[in-house]
Amino acid sequence: MNASGRPTRLTDRKREAILRAAVAEFREFGFAGTSMDRIAATAEVSKRTVYNHFASKDELFAAILWQLWDASRSLDVPGYDPARPLREQLLAFVARKLRLLSDASFIDLSRVAIAELVHAPERAREMMDRLAEKEEGLTSWIRAAQADGRLRDDLAPAEAAHQLQGMVKAFAFWPQITMGAAPLDAAAQQRVMHDCVDMFLAVRAPRP
Repeated sequence: MNASGRPTRLTDRKREAILRAAVAEFREFGFAGTSMDRIAATAEVSKRTVYNHFASKDELFAAILWQLWDASRSLDVPGYDPARPLREQLLAFVARKLRLLSDASFIDLSRVAIAELVHAPERAREMMDRLAEKEEGLTSWIRAAQADGRLRDDLAPAEAAHQLQGMVKAFAFWPQITMGAAPLDAAAQQRVMHDCVDMFLAVRAPRP
């Protein structure tokens, strides 16, 4: 890798080109409609080169899902800090979430995975379940805040986490996935971040 994080070895550059081509082909034609020949042509490499990197189309699709998993590592939630304001901690979490959701590559990968879930759920369910584990950190954070008496405990932590995640995704994920909307710009991210956190706390913080 060079300083920009891009691969410098020819074999690594070819692997990256194959993965980019596979994302584009799977997105346009679906898993069943995509061939290794088509991926090779789009990547401008030989079919032999594709198979040197990926033994099958299933293995190539799995590599795409692993890219999603790697990207989602940025969503690991720091532990609950009783000394910090709740709003400050939640804003930091949502800011990381929005940075990920504004990444065009992440959106493309998500479209591919979600489309395959619809057509062949058994193929992608395991990885999508693992991706969902990344949202468990927020559930644990909410559970700790409830135990500390700083959030209402009349709703299960997982459901409370789903409320906040759902508000964010309603603006910064689902319109981009389903309708091709552009990722939110910096100003829109700030607005969504503050609005969602403030609405969440207005409902979930203990009433005076």
